[in-house]
Amino acid sequence: MQAIRTFLWFDDQAEEAATFYTSLFKNSRIVSIMRWSEGGPGEPGRVGTVEFELDGRPYVALNGGPEFTFTEAISLQIDCDDQDEVDHYWKALGEGGEYSQCGWLKDKYGLSWQVVPRQLFGLISGPDSKRAAAATQAMLKMQKLDVAELQRAYDEA
Repeated sequence: MQAIRTFLWFDDQAEEAATFYTSLFKNSRIVSIMRWSEGGPGEPGRVGTVEFELDGRPYVALNGGPEFTFTEAISLQIDCDDQDEVDHYWKALGEGGEYSQCGWLKDKYGLSWQVVPRQLFGLISGPDSKRAAAATQAMLKMQKLDVAELQRAYDEA
């Protein structure tokens, strides 16, 4: 059976990052760790790749060296049930990283995340274009998304 996995290139923090990520999400685990052999390309015995799952979805983290780094062109989106979840992931993933606009952040490894309340897409793409525009404008002013404020903007438009 064919499988599609997200493959993440780290300098040398693959195991640390996978352990961190799996500690944050339910139904997550380290599946396997592959260590480099005498054949390389890394130092024998050091971690080469880490297969892990986040909420049951497969990922592979590679200790590939400093040649490549993450950019915002790729991000992982977390659909949060409520403001408590938004707050939890925003704080946990943003610590040691960088906060950006509209629910985006970079974690301490440089990987971009979108921490998004499930209600967002219904508000910014709702059938009432005036209200949807108001919710969109409110979102554009935020770093961490605030469910109550987004709803207020929508309702008051």
